[in-house]
Amino acid sequence: MRSNINEYQAVEAAAMKFVKSVAEGNSSYAKELFTDEAVLFGYLDGKLEHGSTEQFYNNVDTVGSGGDTFKARIDVLLLEETLSVVRVLEEGWGGRIDFTDVLLLLKLNGEWKCVSKAYNQNSNTIKK
Repeated sequence: MRSNINEYQAVEAAAMKFVKSVAEGNSSYAKELFTDEAVLFGYLDGKLEHGSTEQFYNNVDTVGSGGDTFKARIDVLLLEETLSVVRVLEEGWGGRIDFTDVLLLLKLNGEWKCVSKAYNQNSNTIKK
């Protein structure tokens, strides 16, 4: 059974915490979204990053925002009763990097929380 529009809006609002952190260079919003056990996998400038979200929080806090050049789009790709897959397209993070992020969210205690993040950096934005 398809979820109602309100549930899609709730998932989008949860993912917006991720976008807001990246846009502002402030990990505090993302810390509300991710569970303590959440993991991440992806490449940043050709180097594999994996493990806890602490590395992501550090990147967000140290790289900063993309300012006026940063843009993002949230797409809810899948939504079931307690599971959602969200794609976030980012352009201009830190003023130069474009990412495609895939967030896996679970509904825990009535709240959408991210348990995993995987990402791809667009090859034309990799700094060698």
